[in-house]
Amino acid sequence: MTHCRLLVVSIVLAGFRPGGAGGEQPPKLPHAEAHAAGMDAARLDAIDGVVAEGLRQGRMPGCVVLVGRHGKVVFLRAYGYRQVEPDKAPMTTDTLFDLASLTKPIATATSVMRLVEQGSVALDDPVARHVPEFGRNGKQHVTVEQLLLHQGGLVAANSLRDYRDGPEKAIERICELPLHVAPGTRFVYSDVGYIVLAEMVRRVAGCDLHAFSREQIFRPLGMAETGFLPSETRRRRAATTQQRDGRWMQGEVHDPRAHLLEGIAGHAGLFATAEDLAVYAQMLLGSGEYAGVRVLKPETVATMTTPRPVSSGRRALGWDVRTGYSSSRGERLSERAFGHGGFTGTVLWIDPELDLFLVFLSNRVHPDGKGAVNPLAGKIAILAASAIDDSGGGASGGEASDEDRRPIRTPAGTVPVSAP
Repeated sequence: MTHCRLLVVSIVLAGFRPGGAGGEQPPKLPHAEAHAAGMDAARLDAIDGVVAEGLRQGRMPGCVVLVGRHGKVVFLRAYGYRQVEPDKAPMTTDTLFDLASLTKPIATATSVMRLVEQGSVALDDPVARHVPEFGRNGKQHVTVEQLLLHQGGLVAANSLRDYRDGPEKAIERICELPLHVAPGTRFVYSDVGYIVLAEMVRRVAGCDLHAFSREQIFRPLGMAETGFLPSETRRRRAATTQQRDGRWMQGEVHDPRAHLLEGIAGHAGLFATAEDLAVYAQMLLGSGEYAGVRVLKPETVATMTTPRPVSSGRRALGWDVRTGYSSSRGERLSERAFGHGGFTGTVLWIDPELDLFLVFLSNRVHPDGKGAVNPLAGKIAILAASAIDDSGGGASGGEASDEDRRPIRTPAGTVPVSAP
């Protein structure tokens, strides 16, 4: 089904605006010098050295780093290469990345919260209310909130064999799975739970996660580079990951289960650029609104991002806060910070208390799957938070001047860093 049956009515009921003044798409965040957002440029420049060391150690072939504060992009640089095999291609700030598990909060959890706003789903609903066959084998009481928190009692991942006969059979087999642990008792990071949530979105909205997230979240925000199944044109700008069946994956989902689900899945499959993710982050910092376009109510954002205790730390709905998955967090972020990482080498952290966000995008799995970037991203998060200096002027968060809107380090170009 290509059209969401809930789309039109939900837009009307929520006061949803399709664009800015006059209906045009919202702009990207303005670029500003660091001081205009109460930050120290020299401290931000130290990010170059951290990335250079990561490149020297082979932690990734390249990356894009973006720091935003007070509604402005104050740091945007590309480093290294988006492909080193079979040929080298330099990284650029408009490179498209396979976000891997960042799909979970950005596409799946945000879509679920839209359905909650519409009254179509409640967080304490048993998932089986919307996907009846999911209630088999003891899962009848697992709630939507428990799946969002990875406390639904499901296994982390089921066999790839369960996916080889197509999406419909894959969902049937997932619904037949028994519980792994008692629901609500233990945090088990589960791709399966988010695959189920995407199926719930499809059942309730009448369209798949690809269409729903595009129409309800990304298109209204002007995030034209964000979505599942990127076009051929965008794929040519994508960071290459690994080989599948003797072919390099570029703009094709890396996750094998998402691949067998035809590229649209609740746990992986989303692609985006750094500047598009900056818009999404600013929307959450703006309590659901960006550039005059509201996609979530303030209370929905608060519900989604409030930390909740789980068996091994704290999570929010779709987001990490402090668990064993938080090595990319950076200890200088406040207790209100929330974020997530992705297997391919992607990281997003958002800190409402500091009005700060960090986007770190890499293809650390290219070419041989041996890269590792989470501790490196954590160091960059520390530098970003340490660069805050509100003692000077220009930190009020007001509109950027024309001078402050000029690009930083040629955002459309490349800033390669060679290994020292």
